[in-house]
Amino acid sequence: MKQADFLNMILPFKDKLYRLAKRLLVSSEEAEDATQEVLLKLWSKKSKISAYNNVEAFAMTMTKNYCLDKLKSKQASNLKLVHSNYKDENTSLQKEVELKDSVSFVHEIMEQLPEQQKIIIQLRDVEQYDFEEIAKVVNMNPTAIRVALSRARKYIRQELIKTHNYGVS
Repeated sequence: MKQADFLNMILPFKDKLYRLAKRLLVSSEEAEDATQEVLLKLWSKKSKISAYNNVEAFAMTMTKNYCLDKLKSKQASNLKLVHSNYKDENTSLQKEVELKDSVSFVHEIMEQLPEQQKIIIQLRDVEQYDFEEIAKVVNMNPTAIRVALSRARKYIRQELIKTHNYGVS
């Protein structure tokens, strides 16, 4: 496989790899490093890459595994979820501050979720993957993914209600 063919295959989903890495790691720099590592591993497997049915799912799985390994390592003691992907130029400063606070609060809640639920929420709600694609990445059946996603959303909803409607019955 030539470099141009490899790039044509990988570039369409490179940003998705980065966003998944950023969801799991602390910073843009960590996510960039993780993405580069995965791309290097894919390049080293370029002769076997055409054997995979879904290269994107394979790359997402590699990214997820790399990030989880990184989180388990000793270097990860002070890593946390950070994700700021929302921008809307048409909002007032007040609304922008409120939205940023709300998004930050949701991300704080998401930090409390088990790793698998974090990954599933990222892939489904942010990356818009369908359940079959997620199943390939997390190695679960679609029904189990739906259950995990439902539980994660329910937990986030409950925490939001608890915080924003405290004392309201």
